[in-house]
Amino acid sequence: MVDYVSIAAGEPVARNGSIKLYGSDGFEGMRRAGLLAAETLDALAPHVVPGVSTQELDDFVRRFTLDRGGIPATLNYRGYTHSCCISINHVVCHGIPSEKKLKDGDIVNIDVTPIIDGWHGDSSRMYLVGDVPIKAKKLVDITYECLMLGIAQAKPGNRLGDVSSAIQSHAERHRYGVVRDFCGHGLGRVFHDAPEVVHVGRPGTGPELRPGMFFTIEPMINIGRADVKVLEDGWTAVTRDRSLSAQFEHSIGITEDGCEIFTKSPTGRDAPPYA
Repeated sequence: MVDYVSIAAGEPVARNGSIKLYGSDGFEGMRRAGLLAAETLDALAPHVVPGVSTQELDDFVRRFTLDRGGIPATLNYRGYTHSCCISINHVVCHGIPSEKKLKDGDIVNIDVTPIIDGWHGDSSRMYLVGDVPIKAKKLVDITYECLMLGIAQAKPGNRLGDVSSAIQSHAERHRYGVVRDFCGHGLGRVFHDAPEVVHVGRPGTGPELRPGMFFTIEPMINIGRADVKVLEDGWTAVTRDRSLSAQFEHSIGITEDGCEIFTKSPTGRDAPPYA
């Protein structure tokens, strides 16, 4: 049985398996954190070019976040020593920044989570590096469509299975694989919280969506099979068949009549091209 708990303003929050229902203060906090996440991803766009190293991009994220009063949630999180995750081509998620330089034709996911006043704004976007092949562009486009179709199902009375099914159906209609090994998650005062938001499922199943729920939707879609493996570094997840993978992520809150996207770009640049 699903346990829902209403959280009062200022009340301490622990990761205990319950689904938290936040009030107006939570929405205000998440708007601030989500806006910084979106502004960070907007500001990155002109820097994601051939020849730049992923470490340089990580340094940019750290400076941008700190300069605006935030803290990168991933910095020193469970031993992770970087301010974002950068996943290139067949890397599904949790790619570690390094001296590796981007090349013409790469597709790149950058995932940021700034903390503002204790609230977490979690979001990721795909970037196209130089001249990207048509099949890679199509994967990126369809992955963004999957995200938005899932978000369209995020409203009171629906269930998480409605969100999952919308994503799975659209991806598989294009013969893409939907990653099962990683999922979206609740967030707010806690970085990773209940519920788990899987991206495959059946309509009418899973926890009911109620006003005040905060969670991410972050489908990872592969051109090939859905299977992934985690490399020896313990973080980097890649497609087993080395096929391209793409991901988009928004943090949302369920409202009385739908949902609010906390991490929406203030300049409308939620998906490429970002010119």
